[in-house]
Amino acid sequence: MSTLSEDELVAASAPGVGPHPQPWPDDARYDPVLLADGDRRNVADRYRYWSMDAIVADLDARRSPLHVAIQNWEHDFNIGSIVRTANAFNVETVHILGRRRWNRRGAMVTDRYLHVEHHADVPGFLAELAERGVVPVGVDNLPGSVPLETTELPERCCLVFGSEGPGLTDELVAGCERLVAITQYGSTRSLNAGAAAAIAMYHWALRWAR
Repeated sequence: MSTLSEDELVAASAPGVGPHPQPWPDDARYDPVLLADGDRRNVADRYRYWSMDAIVADLDARRSPLHVAIQNWEHDFNIGSIVRTANAFNVETVHILGRRRWNRRGAMVTDRYLHVEHHADVPGFLAELAERGVVPVGVDNLPGSVPLETTELPERCCLVFGSEGPGLTDELVAGCERLVAITQYGSTRSLNAGAAAAIAMYHWALRWAR
């Protein structure tokens, strides 16, 4: 029979790690509060007890050249899921087109470790990509799209996703250098936007991830 209190049992079963044993590491990357109280964040083990600023700095030193853009016309709940996946692939920048406020629930606070930029309109977004030498690639099963699995994406590209349901707007399609689609074998017309984004980012990573 356990001799731990109810609070101790809850703490023991929580994700992450508890307080760091003494003596504490002598390293500026570590957060004294996390060392004292434990680190229950959803971060990789190598970042345990690190401050958020230290984690972002380390990620910045090895960002991939991939960008991801999402049209935010309908406060789509999939945006958060896409942002979370973008964090997993350590993309250079996430671009939100349209409404400034977006549904962060699915991101699980991973947006704090990314660089997220807002663009009020498509022309401004495309001009920003052109200035950075980034190629916009639309991901949607539209006429003229080519199979993603047979396409080599540019190293410096931005995968562009539309809102769930309506997909990419005509204006954004016209601004993309190419369109790619994920081949499907069932009866539905399209994949969930969050799932499509994960597949597309993984396809890019197979060729270019360092």
